Amino acid sequence: MSTLKNDRLLRALRREPLDRTPVWIMRQAGRYLPEYRATRERAGGFIELMRNPEMCCEVTLQPIDRFDLDAGILFSDILTIPDAMGLGLYFETGEGPCFKRSVRSEADIDALHIPDPEQDLGYVMDAVRTIVRELGGRVPLIGFSGSPWTLATYMVEGGSTREFARVKTMAFAEPELMHRLLGILADAVTAYLAAQIRAGAAAVQVFDTWGGSLGHAAYREFSLAYMQRIVQGLRALGHTEPVILFTKGGGQWIEAIAATGCEGVGLDWTTDLGHARRQTGGRVALQGNMDPSMLRAPPARVRQEVAAILDSFGEGSGHVFNLGHGITPDINPENVRVLVESVRELSPAYHRR
Repeated sequence: MSTLKNDRLLRALRREPLDRTPVWIMRQAGRYLPEYRATRERAGGFIELMRNPEMCCEVTLQPIDRFDLDAGILFSDILTIPDAMGLGLYFETGEGPCFKRSVRSEADIDALHIPDPEQDLGYVMDAVRTIVRELGGRVPLIGFSGSPWTLATYMVEGGSTREFARVKTMAFAEPELMHRLLGILADAVTAYLAAQIRAGAAAVQVFDTWGGSLGHAAYREFSLAYMQRIVQGLRALGHTEPVILFTKGGGQWIEAIAATGCEGVGLDWTTDLGHARRQTGGRVALQGNMDPSMLRAPPARVRQEVAAILDSFGEGSGHVFNLGHGITPDINPENVRVLVESVRELSPAYHRR
């Protein structure tokens, strides 16, 4: 792997001294960019694009070329693992991701297998290797996966949900069954992330999109415990690359997330960054956390918000600037430029020794 020319992300995650705060954006490769839309059209659709390593590389590099960001993130989907388990992922217009088969019984769970990352998900590993080669050490590549609870939510519900009725019924009425499913998924995610690291990912993020749907005790039992298992599993395999855990709606569990052994905790916009820093006492880096909707505001307001977030975190390393969730398709790319340039211009004042 090439020596990194820009390693600010990794240094921030390890809370090492920096000249400025690094910035990348969740869903930075996506529908808000005209060049992405053109590539997806050429591919014939999202799934076709996701399974084409060369095109994945192309769209991963597009926002880096446009905005000079401090990291790339693998272009893929959080549902690749259940798809590789044979559930049949497809996308329904206006409904989001769906599965041809759901997981709702003991027999359904018995039928699952842990995918071999190089065999069953080889297109992802090929994409990682291609992206790392084309980046040539310009910036680090972040690999990722969905969390076990988030994957289970889609698998049990059969697709997107607002009620979480089926998955919570399994968790509360048949907890042993749910724990079996989550254990299989934790092992699958660990193997998947380890393979991404071997292929060249310099850091990995676990997206716990639906952890915030759980109550206080249930979050620790059904979501956090399995993310901690993943962190420990990667360490047991000898991987020391930084791990970022991001639970949307997880502000009340920041201290518990920080205690898992991860290097970074992602925060959504409902959490005060300064308060989170005080809570965690500098034990982990913090990532976030501008409201994605702020990018619909005038450029001066975007810059003002960047300044406020930087000020909230305060002086020193350990902050990775990001949105509090993924960028939405309707955003003007020029407002993203304002965000990135504002971080680049305003953050050095917080890193003076």
